[in-house]
Amino acid sequence: MFEVLALMLLSHQPLQPITQGMASYYTVASSSLVTASGEVLDDKELTCAMPVGEFGSYYLIVADNGKSVVCRLNDRGPFAKGRVIDLSKAAMRKLCATSGTIQVTVYGLGQNVPPQAVATN
Repeated sequence: MFEVLALMLLSHQPLQPITQGMASYYTVASSSLVTASGEVLDDKELTCAMPVGEFGSYYLIVADNGKSVVCRLNDRGPFAKGRVIDLSKAAMRKLCATSGTIQVTVYGLGQNVPPQAVATN
């Protein structure tokens, strides 16, 4: 939740959700090794897949349990009905260590995100 407050203060404008719904995760073992953006999929990176959006843009994903993560869009998906976003394995583990799906709210942050907002492993 700290990331949400920090980003709101840094941007001086309220964040508006772009979508809400069920998030799932995908891995190298369950997907193509190359993402739609041409990058190699890496389970340890904080990345995501959505049907729309500019590759390289950042998104704040806030789970219903209050945890959040900032991810970079590098793929298209999800392709499972009822899902709004697919997260890398590392991103999903930051939100929920015990589940494969979780309810989330997604906020667009754009391409110019302050470095302190993007956590590393």
